[in-house]
Amino acid sequence: MSDASTKKPNRIDGRRLRSERTKQLIIEAYLALADAFSPRVPTAAEIAEKAGYSVRSIFERFPDIRALQIASVDYAMAQVTALAPPSELEGDRQARLKSQVRSRALICEKWLPLWRSLIINQGDSVELKDRIRQARERFMARLEIAFQPELATVSELERRQLLIALEALTDVECWARMRQFFDLSFDEACTAWVQAIDRLLPQAATND
Repeated sequence: MSDASTKKPNRIDGRRLRSERTKQLIIEAYLALADAFSPRVPTAAEIAEKAGYSVRSIFERFPDIRALQIASVDYAMAQVTALAPPSELEGDRQARLKSQVRSRALICEKWLPLWRSLIINQGDSVELKDRIRQARERFMARLEIAFQPELATVSELERRQLLIALEALTDVECWARMRQFFDLSFDEACTAWVQAIDRLLPQAATND
């Protein structure tokens, strides 16, 4: 086998890795600007300057800003899944409540600006609307697992209604109101959520 035939795949792999790295840096630049400019969507020129690339580099990897926005939301959702602290899914009621609330609060604290930008700028984008739906459904599924002992005591209809109420109660904007409008500290806001959820949930069945 010649040297040329062994070197060519390595060069291709190297270019692909650099291109993927450039794509990731562009996404990270978009997220940083979305955080700073929320709810305004940053321009291609602003993203390029932040990432340290040309505007042409952006559009070589994304057909338009909407495609970059969707890729950035997907990246953020993957980060939430990978980096969010694990919630207590077993144990007593208070332990599960406090663990679930803290996990949700940390996500809201970090991703509030991006979420606001996503909600405001979704327009008629089927893809962005689908990301919003996925995010809500994933969180409701998490709530259903965390509070299964309590939800098991009610009918299927009541369970669905409780999950919808819990999702609304622990919405990102609800967190923002507690933190920004009512000026609660992180711990105070967590306590408010714990107390509200505790009152909303039925008591779990006992073995007596």
